[in-house]
Amino acid sequence: MKYLERTKERQMISRRELLGSAAAAAAFTMAPHHVLGTAGAAAKPNSVFDGVRIGTITYSFRGVESTAEGTLKALLACGLSEVELMSGPVDHYVGLSGGARGGGPRGGKDKGARVTEEQRAALRQQQEDQRQRRLSVPMEKYQALRKMYNDAGVNIHIVKYDSIGAESMTDEEIDNCFRAARALGATAITRELSDPIAKRLGPFADKHKIWIGFHNHTQLTPTTYDGDILSHGQYLGINFDAGHYLAGTGQSPLAFMEKYHKRIVSLHLKDRTKAGGNLPWGEGETPLKEILHLMRQKKWTFPADIELEYRIPEGSNAVAEVAKCVQYCKNALA
Repeated sequence: MKYLERTKERQMISRRELLGSAAAAAAFTMAPHHVLGTAGAAAKPNSVFDGVRIGTITYSFRGVESTAEGTLKALLACGLSEVELMSGPVDHYVGLSGGARGGGPRGGKDKGARVTEEQRAALRQQQEDQRQRRLSVPMEKYQALRKMYNDAGVNIHIVKYDSIGAESMTDEEIDNCFRAARALGATAITRELSDPIAKRLGPFADKHKIWIGFHNHTQLTPTTYDGDILSHGQYLGINFDAGHYLAGTGQSPLAFMEKYHKRIVSLHLKDRTKAGGNLPWGEGETPLKEILHLMRQKKWTFPADIELEYRIPEGSNAVAEVAKCVQYCKNALA
């Protein structure tokens, strides 16, 4: 009986999603390519539904939008007022697109080819040039990006620097990332889960009072954070991917959220099965509605960010599918 009731409920939400997403998709199609100059005059979005902050990580728009301006256009088309902004659009806006960020030489088809000392030296020089370019960017450029988004009604609550804390990154670069995050208005930086990185970044996070949120894939267990990883700093926290957790453990993410809510910086929302498949929202096993209701009930203020990972249906696009997910959240919290 409970299964049938839940199935009917999901069908009702899916019908409401379709109506809402059609309008959003049409809005995206008709919106001008450059949102500057028009965004301020338009009605500002509001994706805080009954106290629950709904946003998206800009990974959701991969293959569609990669610039800061284009990403903002997509966010407005989806009616989103919150965003976890990946470093790609940020770097593009401030003039840092391209350049090496660690790793070995690229371009050779023969993986077994010997790397010469000259190639190693060239890579080191390329990395150093990019490092100096990053350190020379005025903070005013990041502030201008923040203003563009804020004027349109979008809050950059997180910036994602995947490589922050890597061995190849100097302390000066790490400090620069925190300063850039502050200039963007972000309260947190996200990156992938790593105990050695936590140990290195803890003092920086405490110094700047900006959170580091560690993102999980399916490796997370119910006891991962019972270890030392969060002990290296007061501003070390969790960017909790509820869908990955379900697929990796086979358990509901609700108990984890209850246990660690004080250290959760943000959520990533997706609908997965326990077997691991990503599905359109309402078709998988992630208790999305229950997660949103728990956040509302507990008055938790960390954002819940949509991460679009299911296969986009033929005839649709990433922006339209994110809009469906936004509508799902809105309907679930109605």
